[in-house]
Amino acid sequence: MTERVLPDPYNPGAWVVRIEGAYQSWVDPEDPTRLEFDYVQRLAAQIDHHAPPGERLRVVHVGGAGMSLARYVAHVRPTSAQIVLEPDVELTEEVRAKVPLPRNSGIKVRPQDGLSGVTAMRDDFADVIVVDAFAGARVPGELVSVDFFAQARRVLHSDGLLLLNVTDTHPFAWTRRVLAGLGNYFAHVMLAAESATLKGRRFGNVVMSASPTPLPIDQLERTASGAIFPYRLVHSDHLQRLVGGAQPFHGEGEWSPGPPSGRHFFE
Repeated sequence: MTERVLPDPYNPGAWVVRIEGAYQSWVDPEDPTRLEFDYVQRLAAQIDHHAPPGERLRVVHVGGAGMSLARYVAHVRPTSAQIVLEPDVELTEEVRAKVPLPRNSGIKVRPQDGLSGVTAMRDDFADVIVVDAFAGARVPGELVSVDFFAQARRVLHSDGLLLLNVTDTHPFAWTRRVLAGLGNYFAHVMLAAESATLKGRRFGNVVMSASPTPLPIDQLERTASGAIFPYRLVHSDHLQRLVGGAQPFHGEGEWSPGPPSGRHFFE
């Protein structure tokens, strides 16, 4: 079996998860607050601003890999209850063997895909759902269809937060359809990406946020402008113009576009 959890040669004690040439996690077990990938920092910032510091949250992660974000939440919000839906049992076993979760972390890993796992959850179960699931370098279509968003909305509290990390490039034909689907179930939707990605100069990560209640735009914009790798937020009228007349995905949806041929990518 090909090893997928590998030591980081440049950072002693840290580990990377690499699948089909794509780097999907970076973990420092000694410092869970060190989030190496900029998109993970954006996801963490959204959770940080969703509830007061240290407050217990119930978080569902669709996609596990090295579980870097779940480890972060467990560290900064002790006693939080987290469920990770990761269908790749062999990967989970390799992660547990090489980078075991802290004792009493509150993180439970279920060998289920995101759609069936979320569908099986009861109403009003979670504060936050994070979708960060890739097969190689692409997001499975079933996780961006209105069928999945309907289930996510049902499972979230009335002020819950849905986060999605995807990858795309200008003109964002695929992303626009995902945003349209989110708008069917959530009154407040936002997109976060680096300027180079928004302008079409690179294929990159796009983080989407959706909630029935207003998002903390002012705080998030301060965080975005002060980040080591600054990024932009697109919301309100600007987001509506981006979505335009795009139609949402239904049923099995459509897988996200892959990176340009021959390139590795950090999801």
